[in-house]
Amino acid sequence: MIVKENKPQLEKGINGAWVIAAVATQSISVLGTLLSTYLGEHRETVLFFTLCMFLVGCMLYLLLITTLAGARLILTAPESEILNGLLPFLKGFTLFFWAASWWIPLLVILGIWRHAFKRFPLRYDPQYWGMVFPLGMYTACTFQLSKAIGFEPLLVIPGLFIYIALAAWLATFVGLIHSQLKHE
Repeated sequence: MIVKENKPQLEKGINGAWVIAAVATQSISVLGTLLSTYLGEHRETVLFFTLCMFLVGCMLYLLLITTLAGARLILTAPESEILNGLLPFLKGFTLFFWAASWWIPLLVILGIWRHAFKRFPLRYDPQYWGMVFPLGMYTACTFQLSKAIGFEPLLVIPGLFIYIALAAWLATFVGLIHSQLKHE
């Protein structure tokens, strides 16, 4: 969508609705790890289910950032027999997904290229929400991954990306408001 000269209409272009299932399974995994502390004797069953949701989400969309769910499973692993036994696998798989997130900085570069070099007019488009969401997720995922694998140098990335994500969200929100006021 960014690099094409002739853009298709929104309804024919990229649509983020197809990733809902992957995002939903990862969200269930994150929620399960957060709630597991309060589940007593059902804790292991819920953690097994959250692990399965993490893996289903991974199958549904490999390049979607599943790092957050993986990092939460890693952080919860010391308290779970099944997760602790899979800890090396979880760390490797989660790092694999985080490393595949190279496309998020690429998204920023392509946006700059589109507007600065190709001179595409900078005006609000609802598709921008689908572009700014990954910036916040990348920030949160990298922060959690750094905690999960105990690798503090990764904290430089969320320390910078939080400002990039906030600026992108703010710019998109201002664009939305401006476009609404313009149509009134």
